[in-house]
Amino acid sequence: MSVWTHELKKGASLINKVKAFFSLSKEMKGLLVETYIQLAKARVAKSKPFSQIAPSLGEHMMETTYEPEPGNKRVLASVSQSVNLMSKYTFWESQCLVKAIAAMRMLEKRNIESTLYLGTGRDEHGKLAAHAWLRSGPYYITGSEGMEKYTVVGKFAKKIPGKDGENK
Repeated sequence: MSVWTHELKKGASLINKVKAFFSLSKEMKGLLVETYIQLAKARVAKSKPFSQIAPSLGEHMMETTYEPEPGNKRVLASVSQSVNLMSKYTFWESQCLVKAIAAMRMLEKRNIESTLYLGTGRDEHGKLAAHAWLRSGPYYITGSEGMEKYTVVGKFAKKIPGKDGENK
């Protein structure tokens, strides 16, 4: 766990959290603010009928490559950490689908492809449950916890035009 996630974690006093935030680099503060804004936008999107937001998620029932792209691992880790951290501090619900959409948009801004998965399964009481997670290359950015308990019922490939000669 990096210093910034350790200092900003739940349980730390508000003063320590504020101190930790202001001690961060300008780049890291910007990433956390961007994450908070993207989580808010994703929550607004989630409140709309799915048929309205689905086209913005990418190509339905398609996937992006599992091959790692050189130089992306650090960016993917930063986006993953920031989304998972900041989702704990929103005053709105920021669960799996909200986190996956926010991270997808953040990666798209950085010209990094990703695939958003939607799954269904049963919870520990046998009730129908849904889950969403995001993958980029071989790395799971959000929602990897428990994803193996769900059957994929939908997926959306957010491809970047011009990447690897595709979509030109």
